[in-house]
Amino acid sequence: MLMLVIFGVLLHEVPLSGQDEAPPEEAVGEPLHDYAGIRLPEEHIPFFLHNNRHIATLCRKDSRCPFKKHLENLKYCWGYEKSCKPGYRFGYPVCNYVDMGWTDTLESAQDIFWRQADFGYAGERLEEVHELCQPEQTGDSGLLCSRYLQYCRATNLYLDLRHIKRNHDRFKEDFFQSGEIGGHCKLDVHTLMSEGQRKSPLQSWFAELQSYTQLNFRPIEDGKCDIVIEKPTYFMKFDAGVNMYHHFCDFLNLYITQHVNNSFSTDVYIVMWDTDGKIRVTILARSTEYRKILNQNELVNALKTVSVFEVRIVDYKYKELGFLDQLRITHNTDIFIGMHGAGLTHLLFLPDWAAVFELYNCEDERCYLDLARLRGVHYVTWRKRNKVFPQDKGHHPTLGEHPKFTNYSFDVEEFMYLVLQAADHVSQHPKWPFKKKHDEL
Repeated sequence: MLMLVIFGVLLHEVPLSGQDEAPPEEAVGEPLHDYAGIRLPEEHIPFFLHNNRHIATLCRKDSRCPFKKHLENLKYCWGYEKSCKPGYRFGYPVCNYVDMGWTDTLESAQDIFWRQADFGYAGERLEEVHELCQPEQTGDSGLLCSRYLQYCRATNLYLDLRHIKRNHDRFKEDFFQSGEIGGHCKLDVHTLMSEGQRKSPLQSWFAELQSYTQLNFRPIEDGKCDIVIEKPTYFMKFDAGVNMYHHFCDFLNLYITQHVNNSFSTDVYIVMWDTDGKIRVTILARSTEYRKILNQNELVNALKTVSVFEVRIVDYKYKELGFLDQLRITHNTDIFIGMHGAGLTHLLFLPDWAAVFELYNCEDERCYLDLARLRGVHYVTWRKRNKVFPQDKGHHPTLGEHPKFTNYSFDVEEFMYLVLQAADHVSQHPKWPFKKKHDEL
């Protein structure tokens, strides 16, 4: 069975090298290499050093190298290196029978598995990698890709996100226009455009890179960037992130990408590539004694069944989350949900199209209804008393029974009905950035 692997685009290039390089002079008190950045199991270190002889050379000369005991085992290899002898590679599949639908010999069955579901797959991708945009000077951009643009590595990649138009397509094929993605390098346009045979959301980066443009300026040197990200960054397309089964292939893809890129550091950014205009739902949790949502996890799980919802739970405790960070979260929220309490004052900082859902007003009906009206955002609250369940009658220290001094559970179906009403308001609001435009009759 063919295993389809989708690779990420890396912003920062890590050179592939198996050659010895002259090490620099050893600085007093400092190692000659960032050995801590090689995040591999101890038993995998010999395989890494085989493929990175320049690091092995540094290690021999460096008294602070933690890998010296592995320097005598450099014959071991992953299997995709050109210098790797079959007897020393990490492993090789063993087949006991042949599925006649695929092949007719044990040897060919083992070879197919090796190339499609083992380190042989990484080897084939490495052999396919070719340069699509060639840097001509130090500091220029660059773009390398395997066949069909399944794996790409970019340096000094320029992204212009000022005029992006998003909709409900998870992988919008015309997300970038000409000039919005590119680099200062010599672009082989013909070869780039010939790689589109597998243009598909989960098979290729062609849809995103077909607009890659040869720029007449250097993005960083010429001050064209508002933000410069220097840390290595992976872009990954996820099949689905809803459970471990769907996520498993993403972990596998990332691991193979590390091999193809010859980089095993975990000090990286990973960006989930998704162009869908989701509705951002923020639930304001409470760490106080009263007005907690007793079945909060149940409500959150129900929200996560709606694919257009992006759900976040926050607790605005100023000692743990600074006020500016609180404002950023609130201002990037479309539906703000919380129990009656001072935290709902954050509705003042919601965007114009947002809705605030006072989950239960605890019989103080006007407070946040009026504040939402003054701010000009949509207000929703619980209406059906028979579908909200107080923990008890409340325990005010002097007044006795009081609805603000207890905790509550909520009917999930009614909760979702009200949230979906709020979502409908958001999606229909004329200022919502992702509102679909309909042609006039």
